[in-house]
Amino acid sequence: YVAMKHRDCEELGMASRQVTLGADTSQADIDAVVDDFNADPAVHAYIIQYPFPRGLDYEAALERVDPAKDADGLHPTNLGRLVQGVDAPLACTPAGIKLLLERFDVPIAGSHVVIVGRGLTIGRPLANLLTLKSQGNAAVTVAHTGVADLGSLTRQADIIVSAAGAPRMNTADMVKPWAAVVAAGVSFEGKKLVSDVDDSVAEVAGWLSPRIGGVGRMTRAMLMANTVAAAERAQTVNSQRTSGARRER
Repeated sequence: YVAMKHRDCEELGMASRQVTLGADTSQADIDAVVDDFNADPAVHAYIIQYPFPRGLDYEAALERVDPAKDADGLHPTNLGRLVQGVDAPLACTPAGIKLLLERFDVPIAGSHVVIVGRGLTIGRPLANLLTLKSQGNAAVTVAHTGVADLGSLTRQADIIVSAAGAPRMNTADMVKPWAAVVAAGVSFEGKKLVSDVDDSVAEVAGWLSPRIGGVGRMTRAMLMANTVAAAERAQTVNSQRTSGARRER
């Protein structure tokens, strides 16, 4: 996945750099790298790759990131701005899912969206994004695999986003005929990557995203978009500072 991101950058003419820390890395080592990236004007945006090794605090490292350089859109400041409906870097997978639905003319406004999965990277930010009047204007229900009779909720949905990371948990009997289904969750069975969405769903759904290689591609695309936007913001700030310095002289 990381290699794919580097290839995306190369195709777009963007420089990419990777810092790989060893198994004996401390939280202080991570903090030092984050601080270097925050201070480096040549770094417009970056991510802290998840998952973290045990014993290290991903949330603490994420909070240390400069929100203006948050390519993932997961810094607490940017998530708070999303809740407020204020412009900020959007979480990549939710932004990609929204764009995917729009490009395939799946109506979002006024629809009932059921998101299966409440995680930080997809479920929670996607729910906030799609309820905003300016972004989705949908009615959103957030559920998870621990909900009793999950199918009774998903069968009410015009759009289902399956993001639980549970192999084939979303089956045809859980889908209202002609509903749209976004397969966002994946997990491994041995070495095989498996979707949350069972093969049988294709026989019922009115629209179904690619179960492997669909949402993931959109996530990477939104990562590139956030990086370009961060570079443009930095250029604007630098221009304003230069103009201000000239006026003072």
